[in-house]
Amino acid sequence: MSESTPQPSAADRLLDAALLHVPFDGWSDAVLAAAAQDAGLDLALAQAIYPRGGLDLALAYHRRGDAQMLAAMQGADLDAMRYRDRVIFAVRARLEAADRESVRRAATLMALPQNAPEAARAMWATADAIWTALGDTSEDGNWYSKRAILSAVYSATVLYWLGDSSDGTADTWAFLDRRIEDVMRFEKTKAQVRASPVLSGVFAVPLKIMETLRKPQGAGPLPGAWHPDERN
Repeated sequence: MSESTPQPSAADRLLDAALLHVPFDGWSDAVLAAAAQDAGLDLALAQAIYPRGGLDLALAYHRRGDAQMLAAMQGADLDAMRYRDRVIFAVRARLEAADRESVRRAATLMALPQNAPEAARAMWATADAIWTALGDTSEDGNWYSKRAILSAVYSATVLYWLGDSSDGTADTWAFLDRRIEDVMRFEKTKAQVRASPVLSGVFAVPLKIMETLRKPQGAGPLPGAWHPDERN
């Protein structure tokens, strides 16, 4: 007897239906209403699942992209890659799984001042997912600096990708390669500072502060940890 195929949740059905409308109407309340109708769900239920309408739909799409990226990473032979190439693979997998127009519309929505905290949290969550999947074991300030830097790299690469018309988005991948090289250079510089008798003394205070920081522990709305609501 074969196992039954898992049925998509109401949240996934709404998101799938919404994606057909987003290129025309953006991530909006109107799209949520259209998605509910297409999915055969009551609008009140749709609003309960995505109470902030288009914003919650866009964030759900972002989380789906992170999940697809992690699946690609799990299926890849990362051990055969240099560390920098593992990071590049992760970011490329994240973008290659995305629909450009849906991301463009999300970027427009997230650019609104009132949505800035959600945009920053989404970028941070992506960076955290990458570092965690790559086995990052940092516990101090490096935990924060790695995610902050990669968040900036990822967001800059997304913006470049949205305007890239090169064949196979080759220009985007070249841009990403340069940005990751900057990250690796920064990590190398930090190690050199710590190893230098002179520089370690000059930067003793900031280095000490970095050492006293600790990554967040446990559940809650903390940086780098996303805790999905039951409704999604």
